[in-house]
Amino acid sequence: STTEKPILLNNIADAEAFISGAEVAVIGFFQDPQSPEADQFRLAAGQIAEVPFGLSSSAAVLSHYGASSNTVALFRRVDSDRRDLDMSNRDVDAKKLTRFVRMNELRLVTEYNPVTAIGVMQSSLQFNLLLITDKMSPKHPERMHTFRTAAELYKGKILFILLDTNLKTNERVLSYFQLKKSQLPALVIFHTPDDEHVVLTVDEISIERVQDLCNDFLQ
Repeated sequence: STTEKPILLNNIADAEAFISGAEVAVIGFFQDPQSPEADQFRLAAGQIAEVPFGLSSSAAVLSHYGASSNTVALFRRVDSDRRDLDMSNRDVDAKKLTRFVRMNELRLVTEYNPVTAIGVMQSSLQFNLLLITDKMSPKHPERMHTFRTAAELYKGKILFILLDTNLKTNERVLSYFQLKKSQLPALVIFHTPDDEHVVLTVDEISIERVQDLCNDFLQ
């Protein structure tokens, strides 16, 4: 898209449509759209192609979202959560804002890595479902399609997470669940407050299998 980022949001209806139209949306609330903070916001918007950025200097919009001036808010659909970053602090620049977005952009299926780990741990959802698999496998696109389709069914209830076994930092997760690479792919569902979990090694991922595992565990 050649649409210039960020998109100007002139009223509450624009802002609501903008948020509901994306898995993850970022809005910068600035009373002065030409301020140095707003410039840093535009810089960050240009660096994160796949996340929509909106900017509003409307007093009605700021009031509707309870946002003070120079606040950046990240809205995510997966757990209906919102994260705010105060840009009034002179230390907050485009680099820190980019990191803030990367840390908090949980999606229907979030790939687990050292950056997204923070957002995953802070999610309000208490149930997580891991797909532990090799992203280099020729079967990966098909598995992801199935996993993503299943994630739609549990939106707001279970956080779906992809764990790539090729990432060295993920090896300790395998050992924690006592899994060997030869046993993969595997599905692991767990309840974060008490670490109760169920591990299911599978030949193939099907929506029915995911549903059975999730429904049994939730009950």
